[in-house]
Amino acid sequence: MTNAPENVTDKNHTFKTVIQWLTIAVLVYLLISSVGMIGAGFKGATKGQASDLFQFATNPFTGLIIGILATAMIQSSSTVTSIIVGLVAGGLPVETAVPMIMGANIGTTITNTIVSLGHVRKKKEFRRAFASATVHDFFNVMAVAIFLPIEIFFHPLSKVGGYFAEMFVGGENMSVKGLNFIKPATKPVIDLFTNISNAISENIAYYLLIVFGIGIIFLAITVIGKLLKKLMVGRAKVIMHNAIGKGPVTGIFSGAVITVLVQSSSTTTSLMVPLAGTGVFRLKQIYPFTLGANIGTTITALLAATAISGETAVFALQIALVHLIYNTSAVLLIYGVKNLRIIPIRGAVWLARTASENKMIALLYIVGVFFILPGLLIFITNQL
Repeated sequence: MTNAPENVTDKNHTFKTVIQWLTIAVLVYLLISSVGMIGAGFKGATKGQASDLFQFATNPFTGLIIGILATAMIQSSSTVTSIIVGLVAGGLPVETAVPMIMGANIGTTITNTIVSLGHVRKKKEFRRAFASATVHDFFNVMAVAIFLPIEIFFHPLSKVGGYFAEMFVGGENMSVKGLNFIKPATKPVIDLFTNISNAISENIAYYLLIVFGIGIIFLAITVIGKLLKKLMVGRAKVIMHNAIGKGPVTGIFSGAVITVLVQSSSTTTSLMVPLAGTGVFRLKQIYPFTLGANIGTTITALLAATAISGETAVFALQIALVHLIYNTSAVLLIYGVKNLRIIPIRGAVWLARTASENKMIALLYIVGVFFILPGLLIFITNQL
């Protein structure tokens, strides 16, 4: 008879745990949907003319800056790389498009950096979350600093991408776009908030959609963080560590696979920020997972390229393969060489420590690096 209360307690605990995991699943779904909402809002606000940004890419440097600025605005490297694939299919030279792809890699890191601000009220959590977010920034900036000059002078990425594109492209349409299940899955939520925004005010509906998206990100991350703190103990923690925290190779592989499934590196890396903030994973464990996300995100451009047929199909696939080759090469070189590997970690730790002491630095960093500086450099370049 003495076991009865214990059995009831165990059942209550199991039920509570199941509810908490279901809540996290719903919040993750909302988080993914909110990224789509922000993208839809920006597309609507720019009246579908986001691709007009790319017409200013008269040299590699400007192309890089435009890639950063466009991705920071749209908050989706997947969208930007798909636009670039379409532009290359429409006649944009591959040599001009390569720096844009590199810039998109930097611009996409703004999402998880914004997500880290959800921990701003707790100093230790914010320091860990901000470091895990900005290590992605430092890595991608470092990759550009190494590979862009080499590409400008010798074009190895374009040449290798072109070689494989010639091998793979046939006369038929290779489209496998139907594999993207995230877009139809999140459409009901995006449509719901679009209708709400229109009901409030049609004039500012798209801007309201952006605000709703940002608000949901903050709400979802805050609640997910609190729930994970309770749940990430015992067996659940072991499972997560086996997937991500076991070692760098496992971490890179996990990051790549998950990003291929959700087709958004922004979403994948953003989901890791609260895990870092609450101390479930250390920065050194998050780092390789982030690099895997960099590789996995190239699937979107590849899918976009398969939808192109005809004479320009080879060029569309070429730029998509350049994205894959560049991101993979950057991981192999920077993470493979110990002295290079530690640079992004040291930079992220220093910036996070500084930002945790003065929160305004975090805001200035996001606005300055992703918007003001690129915009200023484009203006100066066009004046020369």
